Amino acid sequence: MNPSPDRPPLRIGSTAGLLAIIPHLLGFTPENSLVVLGAKPLGRVQITFRYDLPDPPDRGTAADIAEHTAAILSGHHLTSVVMVGYGPGPLVTPVTDAVRAAADRAGLEVHDVLRVQDGRYWSYLCADPSCCPPEGVAFDAAAHPVAALARTGRSVVADRAALAATIAPLTGPVARSMRQATRRAERTAARLIARDGAGALDDRGLAAIRDAIRIYRDGGSLRPDARSAWLALVLIRLPVRDDAWERMDPAHRGVHLRLWTDVVRRAQPGYVAAPACLLAFTAWQCGEGALANIALDRALADTPGYSMPCCSASPLAMAARRRWQSCR
Repeated sequence: MNPSPDRPPLRIGSTAGLLAIIPHLLGFTPENSLVVLGAKPLGRVQITFRYDLPDPPDRGTAADIAEHTAAILSGHHLTSVVMVGYGPGPLVTPVTDAVRAAADRAGLEVHDVLRVQDGRYWSYLCADPSCCPPEGVAFDAAAHPVAALARTGRSVVADRAALAATIAPLTGPVARSMRQATRRAERTAARLIARDGAGALDDRGLAAIRDAIRIYRDGGSLRPDARSAWLALVLIRLPVRDDAWERMDPAHRGVHLRLWTDVVRRAQPGYVAAPACLLAFTAWQCGEGALANIALDRALADTPGYSMPCCSASPLAMAARRRWQSCR
């Protein structure tokens, strides 16, 4: 996850404060996870990312996680790392041990390694019982003052599944209407292509992109459903898709986030990959790294192997995601 310019820097002076901010960095409260925070000199966190803990423990997967973590941190020229494992010790310890070793080999300073479970935390690096008792240290992430300062922008949801639900396909009457609108769009596109060739969609697609962005900047949305269906269809044309990507002005990233969320939720099978990748990129611009990866999941589920230049912009590279799906 990249820091968002819209979020003012927060000074975190304690372990409890760090743990309170992590759900806001991810967008959800992690469970059975390893969360990695990478920082540059002066201690400012530059990147946050998460892995599923292998269950049961698996040395090969732990080694993959360690290798990927070191590559990400070194590739971003970061100098220090904090690791937080969420879950029972038998799941957390093998992965944190592997990542610590990889960080040492990469010359990274390991600032702390923590384990969190049932409202308590333990440090793997602290043996002083006065500050790190064997029974752990109790904390309340939601009640911490840092959490109150962080409550801007997208709210924290219960878990990753709840975050995924925010861009899940719509169901019921809307889905039925979108299926009908998509069939009509397909018939229209087929007539245009038969008459003028595949490029006949390009000019109309570019106009649809411009209109959609204008509508959302004005606070509106794509209605009726025919407009969403047509937009999702024309995005199969690479010039149209890439034009939408190039129009992602960071000054209006919130507008693009709303637009592409709406299109992804309404798009029918076979037309999800392009808008999902566009959503992934604008989510990354917004600092919503977990949402970006969930959007990539939707793109690949719709069209396995789908590729797009913006998809590689996320700090969690798609190459690693194809190797093992536990990275989120």
